Amino acid sequence: MAAIAGNATKAHGTMDLEALARLCYFSNGVTKVLRGMPFRAAACTGALFHIEQYLVSADLPGLPAGVYHFGAHDNGLRQLRSGDFRQRVLKATGDEAHIQKAPVVMALTSTWWRNAWKYQARAYRHAFWDSGTILANLLAVAAANAIEASVVLGFEDASLNNLLDVDPTHEGTVALVALGTDAPPPQRAPDVSPLALPTQRLSAHEVAYPEIAAAHAASSLPSSESAAAWRSQFGPPQQKPATSVQTGESIEAVILRRGSTRRFTHAAIPRDALQTMLEVATTPVPSDAFIPTDLYLIVNAVDGLASGTYVWNRATRDLQPLRLGEFRREATYLDLGQELAGDAALNAYWLVNLGQLDDRSYRAAQLSAAIEGGKLYLAAYALHLGATGLTFFDDDVTDFFSPHAAGKSVMFLTAVGVPFRTRS
Repeated sequence: MAAIAGNATKAHGTMDLEALARLCYFSNGVTKVLRGMPFRAAACTGALFHIEQYLVSADLPGLPAGVYHFGAHDNGLRQLRSGDFRQRVLKATGDEAHIQKAPVVMALTSTWWRNAWKYQARAYRHAFWDSGTILANLLAVAAANAIEASVVLGFEDASLNNLLDVDPTHEGTVALVALGTDAPPPQRAPDVSPLALPTQRLSAHEVAYPEIAAAHAASSLPSSESAAAWRSQFGPPQQKPATSVQTGESIEAVILRRGSTRRFTHAAIPRDALQTMLEVATTPVPSDAFIPTDLYLIVNAVDGLASGTYVWNRATRDLQPLRLGEFRREATYLDLGQELAGDAALNAYWLVNLGQLDDRSYRAAQLSAAIEGGKLYLAAYALHLGATGLTFFDDDVTDFFSPHAAGKSVMFLTAVGVPFRTRS
């Protein structure tokens, strides 16, 4: 549980090929195959797995410097470019401090069409939702293995896309993670030229959703100077409160056991389990631009806590009641009529006032909420409960939690409860 919160030992772990393999596999690798369908380490909307991982690495034990792509299908790294390109990443971020000392930088991208064929323009939001659950896994495994990891969202988009040779109208960079510390300063990087690598078609034809490309372009940063300027509005990372709850199970074992619960009982969960999950989920994340969203709950069945709606107070780390009553029917409706929401012990919604944010901070708000949602997901499974991500009627959720939530928009939702069939 301490690893999920990010409060594991601060000793410096060894960054080598074995460490990278562990980080990639337990964040985005194929961990199980059910009825011929491969499933990944982290939850993903529709099990469509549109998030790709790339590594920009210095020379490491067992791995020459280069730009690599992680192939989840075979748990392998493929070198795209040879040489140390970290200087280009550092420049694109406006000399972000964690990037400067990291031996490896991970880049997450989304291939829009892989998700948009089902979810249409909403797939742009899913790029951050599904990156967030991957990052929750990644940060937890890094903490458990004493590897410093920091999420970086301020970067010049075009420079990173060129380095990875991705076309942002089809695939765009959505987040970076600085992995490790105490690396020698990156030197002048080799030149970048198009890779012109063959790619496998996703489908016979592709439907364009121009809203995705427009949203990504509008929230892109045009230069390293603009990246540094955007980052300057955020203060230093918040201090992490202590989390003393421990479990005897490794984070890797929790990830391997994790799934998406398909049916909840109406059984209640313990009050202390809810408190632990909320504290772990909302422990500050190491990032250059973490945006604390407002966490609202519909509580259906928690021992010692009256059913009703609540809001989480980040300062006092407790729940404040809004309305008491039975809201299983409303929870079902708000979450697109899905019975899972009404059956769950609780539904956790992350909301934020988008009117107070600039275009780039919209990305940060979506991702910040999704990381916390992913941490709640992991914490539930660490406590041998069940969890699943759901989608929702945006405006109706805001109305339901108003007047407290007036003017806010929903970023993410996780449902938690007792699974109908208890997982071992």
